[in-house]
This record gives sequence, C-alpha cells and structure tokens, in this order.
Amino acid sequence: MLLTIFCIKGTCQSNEQKAWALADSISRTITEPTFRDKVYNIIDFGAIADGKTKNTSAINAAITQCSKDGGGQVLVANGKFLTGAIHMKSNVDLHIEASAVLLFSTEPTDYLPLVRTRWEGDDCYNYSPLIYAEGQTNIAVTGRGTLDGQGSTENWWPWKGGARNGWIKGTPSQLDRNCRPLLKKYNDTQVPVEKRQMGEGYYLRPQFISFIHCQNIKFEDFTIKNSPFWVLHPLLSENVIVRNVTVNSEGPNNDGCDPESCKNVLIENCTFNTGDDCIALKSGRDFDGRRENAPIENVIIRDCFMRKGHGGVSLGSEISGGCKNIFVENCQMNSPELDRAILIKTNNSRGGTTDGVYVRNIVVGEVKDAILSINCSYHIDTEGEGKFLPHIKNVYLSNVTSKKSTYAIWLDGIKDEKCVNSIHVENCIFSGVKQPNQIKNIGKVTIRNVIMNGEPLNSEN
Repeated sequence: MLLTIFCIKGTCQSNEQKAWALADSISRTITEPTFRDKVYNIIDFGAIADGKTKNTSAINAAITQCSKDGGGQVLVANGKFLTGAIHMKSNVDLHIEASAVLLFSTEPTDYLPLVRTRWEGDDCYNYSPLIYAEGQTNIAVTGRGTLDGQGSTENWWPWKGGARNGWIKGTPSQLDRNCRPLLKKYNDTQVPVEKRQMGEGYYLRPQFISFIHCQNIKFEDFTIKNSPFWVLHPLLSENVIVRNVTVNSEGPNNDGCDPESCKNVLIENCTFNTGDDCIALKSGRDFDGRRENAPIENVIIRDCFMRKGHGGVSLGSEISGGCKNIFVENCQMNSPELDRAILIKTNNSRGGTTDGVYVRNIVVGEVKDAILSINCSYHIDTEGEGKFLPHIKNVYLSNVTSKKSTYAIWLDGIKDEKCVNSIHVENCIFSGVKQPNQIKNIGKVTIRNVIMNGEPLNSEN
C-alpha cells in the first residue's frame, strides 16, 4: 500500500502505524469502574424469585439505598425475578449471579414515566429502557446470569409492523401513528425535545439497556436476549467497557451494541447473534446530531465473534455528529445470515465526517454481501435527498481473510461529489467471491497486496 510517511525525531511511521499507536494510548485511558465492598441483596428488599411477582420496587429500592450509602453491589441472587424498568444510580454494580434471570415485563405501563432518549438517532421522550440511567457515574451491570427482555412475535416486536414480526392486521404498530415521519418532522423543524412526547399510543419500542450522559460504565459477563429494540445503547457517555457479553436477540432492529455520541469505548470478547447490526456506531440523526455535535470517537473493538446480523461492525446510518478513531481487530465473522463484515452507511441528509477507521486481523468465514461496504445513499429512497454531504476518509483494511461473499469490496459514494476518499485495502485474501468489486463515485482508493479468488489484485486511482 502507498501510504504517506511521517518522520518524527528520526522515527518514520505510516498513517496506519500511528493510528494503531493511538489505539494503544486510548486503551490505557479507559479505566474500570470501582465499587465499595458492600452487597445489597434484592431479596432483603422484598424481591421474590418466582418469575411471576413484579420486583420493580424492590430492585430499585436496593439500588437507591446502595447509591445513597456510597455504593456497592446490588445482588440479583439465583432464581428468576420479574421486573419492570430498573433505573441505575451512581456507584452501583447490578450483579446477576450465574443461575439468576432478570425477566422483564412486557406491559408497557411498567416503563412509565417517559424518559429522555434517542430513538434511531432522533431525540425524544419515550418509554423507559428496561435498564436506564441518566447523568450517573461509576455504574455497571455484571455477572454470568441472564437478562431476558421477552421480546417475541407476541410481545414488543409486532409494534414494528410486518407479519414476520408478529403484527396482525387490525392491531397497533408504529406505522399507524407514522412515527418515523413524525420524528423526522420534529428533527427537521427542531421542535424542542421536551415537546417530543412519544410513549403511550405511539408504539415505539424501548431499548433494553440505555445510559445517557453517564461516565465510567461497564457491562460484563452476562447473556442478554430477546430485546424489544436496540440491546446495549450507551448514549452521550464517556469511558464505556463492554466485555464478555453474549447477545442473542434476533428481533427487528435488535442491534447488539450501539454506542452513540460516546467517547472512549472498549468492546471486547463479546458474541453477537442479532436481528440487525452486531455493533453499530452512531452520533445522532440529521439536525439533532449536528446540534449536539458529539461524535462517536475513540472506539476499540477486539476479539469479538459476530454471527447473524446486518453488519458485523457498522458505522451509521445515524452519524451526523461525526465519527473518528475507530479500531477493529482480531474479530471473527461468519454466517450466511451476516450481510456484511464492515459497513459504513450514510446519506446526504446526515452530513458529518467519518475520519479514521482502522480494521486489521479479521477472519471472515462467510458473509452474504461484502467484506467492506460503503453506502452513501442508505435509505435515500425513503428519506429523500438532502443538502448535507457526508464525508468519509482514511479507512484502512489490512490482514483480512474471507472464504465466501458476493463482493469483496462494494463502495458507492455520491455522484459528482468526491465525499469518499483515502480508502486503503492491503494484505488481504478474499476467496469465494462471486462478483467483481464495485467502486463508484469514490476518490482515492488504494488496493495493494490483495489476492481475490487466487489472483493478485493491485490498483490505485
């Protein structure tokens, strides 16, 4: 690959080498939250492990008392505990024992009052996420137990609409209230967020876990399944660790992990089997994202396994606040139901700049579509043309192997605009590729030391 070389104090480094040195520095700045050595067992606050009694008050009382006392561990002991919305507070580690299950109610009223959130990048008030925090510091959800949102074709998922999601003609869905066009109108006209009250009658499904404006967050060791909507959603937060988490959630829009407008994020040793993107990095939709102007930045993704999903690691499409310093390494991706390995998706309503995406040492068994895909017309058919060009630059893909895909590289910018530039693919082996690479409306693309279907592939424009 032809890369620009910088010489500093006698040491020469390429852009890519300098970037991975930055990744090491970022990794060292991400610190573990720590907690006082004190345990608050939810059973001592009246919780009953019969899978039928709602324990919302008992669990939240334990969290409140723990935080008030200076913090510690709130213990979900072995057994099955039914609950509604859980609201986390500072200095609390919600710990689920190995044989414990937190079973979440499917009654929407158990997620009132409404709370501030983002729904697919639009700011609004909606049903509380199943586990929620706002403005808290030093919080965690840990333990080898299970969180079950009970999303299914009978609960939550039919709100999306569509027979495959369990929707039956004559029953309500978000389509009935034109929720997506309504949120777009609120966004485009910058209606104050406090007036964007969704909730009852709008049928917007809540996220499973969403922490907004928080610092020092950790998710570790648990299995989480059957989410109503997005699964893990840290939002406008800093210093986030997601480690050893297994996500099994194949419902509509069941993204596995969606850090949005966050800084300093580590996702490692996780397994994703999802109904949408395994990991999706975001920074708000259209005017809401540009108003907040909070990029998703300094993200390290390593040693993860992606199975079913729309994309293994996706950036966008709600990425109007920008995106920078993204590092993906040592991951495995393999499933005929995984569409793409690395996907950047946006359009000219989003705007925003994506600068610095570094991917290395990825093993791909099979994906349905492409190994690297950039789509600058994502959902343009439903959202229409906009006036805010996205910009994507400095994307590096190296030491990636794949065994089966339709395309190796599929890049589509915007006609007559060079908004995608400096794309580099090096030292990769792509096998079982059905179609030639598709590269349209793109600036500089460098392909070096690449083997595709046994033949060398080198080019630079």
